[in-house]
Amino acid sequence: MCRNIKMLFNFDPPVTDAEVRNASLQFVRKISGFNKPSKANEAAFQAAVDGVAAVSTQLLAALETHAPPRNREEEAAKAKARGANRFRPETA
Repeated sequence: MCRNIKMLFNFDPPVTDAEVRNASLQFVRKISGFNKPSKANEAAFQAAVDGVAAVSTQLLAALETHAPPRNREEEAAKAKARGANRFRPETA
């Protein structure tokens, strides 16, 4: 799965429409292989982004959990630490 697609469920504050749309765009880019589609494919590409965003919004609204909502800042800090660890230069 594309690393740029972020988990959107169970956050405080809740996910925004823009975040769902951005994740949908990343998903469609990944499966289509297009970063920016040609004019001939633009309508199909945008329709796919709209469809994925709509289904994603429905999914997020239907999901339930008993876990407390995650804090966005804490999750961002954890992701940044994981990234720093992953890309840390190796020492000999």
